[in-house]
Amino acid sequence: MAKEVKFSLAFRDMWQSAGKYQPRVDQLVKVAPAIIRCGCFDRVETNGGGFEQVNLLYGENPNVSVRQWTKPFHEAGIQTHMLDRALNGLRMSPCPKDLRKLFYKVKKAQGTDITRIFCGLNDSRNIIPSIHYAKEAGMIAQAALCITFSPIHTVKYYVDLAKELIDEGADEICLKDMAGIGRPESLGKIVAGIKAYKKNIVIQYHTHAGPGFCMASILEVCKNGCDYVDTAISPLSWGTGHADIIAVIEMLKDAGFKVKDINMAAYMEVRTQIQQMMDDFLGYYCPELNRVNNSLLIKPGLPGGMMGSLMTDLEENLESLNRWKKKNNQPELTTDELLIKLFNEVAYVWPKVGYPCLVTPFSQYVKNLALMNVMQMEKGKERWSMIADTIWDMILGKAGRLPGPVDPELKKMAEDKGLKFLDNDPQDNYPDDLDVYREKMKANGWELGQDDEELFEYSMHPSQYEAYKSGKAKADFEADLAKRKAAANSKGSGEIKAQDVTVTVNGQQYIVSIAPNDGSAPAAAPAAAAAPAGAGIDVLAPLEGKFFLVKNSSETAVKVGDKVTKGQTIGYIEAMKTYNAVTADQDGTITAILANAGDKVFEDDPIFKIG
Repeated sequence: MAKEVKFSLAFRDMWQSAGKYQPRVDQLVKVAPAIIRCGCFDRVETNGGGFEQVNLLYGENPNVSVRQWTKPFHEAGIQTHMLDRALNGLRMSPCPKDLRKLFYKVKKAQGTDITRIFCGLNDSRNIIPSIHYAKEAGMIAQAALCITFSPIHTVKYYVDLAKELIDEGADEICLKDMAGIGRPESLGKIVAGIKAYKKNIVIQYHTHAGPGFCMASILEVCKNGCDYVDTAISPLSWGTGHADIIAVIEMLKDAGFKVKDINMAAYMEVRTQIQQMMDDFLGYYCPELNRVNNSLLIKPGLPGGMMGSLMTDLEENLESLNRWKKKNNQPELTTDELLIKLFNEVAYVWPKVGYPCLVTPFSQYVKNLALMNVMQMEKGKERWSMIADTIWDMILGKAGRLPGPVDPELKKMAEDKGLKFLDNDPQDNYPDDLDVYREKMKANGWELGQDDEELFEYSMHPSQYEAYKSGKAKADFEADLAKRKAAANSKGSGEIKAQDVTVTVNGQQYIVSIAPNDGSAPAAAPAAAAAPAGAGIDVLAPLEGKFFLVKNSSETAVKVGDKVTKGQTIGYIEAMKTYNAVTADQDGTITAILANAGDKVFEDDPIFKIG
């Protein structure tokens, strides 16, 4: 009897691999019936990872979105699955235990069936508690093996990890080949090894098309017993995304597998709606380079899900770097030149920080470290001269055990800074704090939400949630979208003209001026007037990004009048999804804070005064 292979539509990851944003809830609800009518999908990836955070960024309640998005699939008997980052939940930084437990209760109540639990370090100490929390909440716990290619990540390494996770109660195993660089032969051996250990364990394979291995890998894992394969639909298939469902069905049919046929009329309807979403606004955040396959990705091993935001963010990094080069009479770089420098530096940095799997958040950490090295070296500074706190946490083992050893040079840097390497249970480093957020919500007059889902969202994404509640997130998004539309409309004219755009937030209209950005000021006006300047010496922004006084609830913000010491952290610049510390240049007193929380600042902008 022919082996049956079933399919999942990786709808969330299709968008994340293509660009920066996800569809709005009205667009999701509209496309769901057509996805169902395709008739070939037994599962659909509906949420997780950056999904909730992305909704907050453009002012939409993600809890409403998830509930409405999962509902039609349930009614059709299609399972929904999501991505979660184990210790990190749905964010870039680790979560307390009480928040992790609430996470699964909320997602089960909202209608998500399966949670795909992964740790970019493949540290079972981070994955196993999430398996237990998910099962306690009534979810199917799918434990993921983050696939990469290194001297450490062997077939035996992965089979042994799968055995440990199965023994701890994992209902399913996912081979999460997030960069698509797993070699087909080795992937087949991993599946065979897992099935030899537990014949009936469900295995799902997730890969990306970019490097070029994906179709061979899909065929090989299926020949060795894989049960489900993640796929995509044009125009978001291939490139940094996933193999198209049509090609996968035809390949597996020819190989003798039992597969469901696809309703091509429904497929074309989904395809048309995706294109309409891109034409509406999402296409402005989908760089063209992400729509092509690129075997250059094999060397750095960067994941497809990160390439979507990477290419969008790289535009800003290049603009910032070239602004500095122009000011210092140096030749400017092209996007391709910066990209190649980045890829080469990732390949250099990765072994030195212990071979973490290049998947969120560690892919961002390694990429950010590499990009910061490139940016600093292009300016004549030393490699490693700017390392964010969260990256140090990874290097030191605070978020889990690295697969390989840390380079002696970085160990010496840590020693010189008085930093200690850790090997305790990572969860012990992050104390419970849900009660802190309950009190904050009570003070703000905010409801905890159905099944405590608003409490969950605030605790999971504090700064984004506050920006969402205040309306600032939507205003910033609308301003950025207007800027991109203006730039697209002016292509060929050689000139981007200033224009005023009306943005509506919570029923209140604001006029945002969109003008060419020469680096002298943010493209959008700040939400409030900056604090008055006092006497003293300016503290300059070390890089371009968003300014914040604190990065989480455990910190107390400095204020005017506070005494500070040289080297003390007094604020942060959030760039490339990490918080980079701003430190005092001298002992003294804060006499002025020159930017508001959430304001975009440019490198060398004054943000504090110390007298």
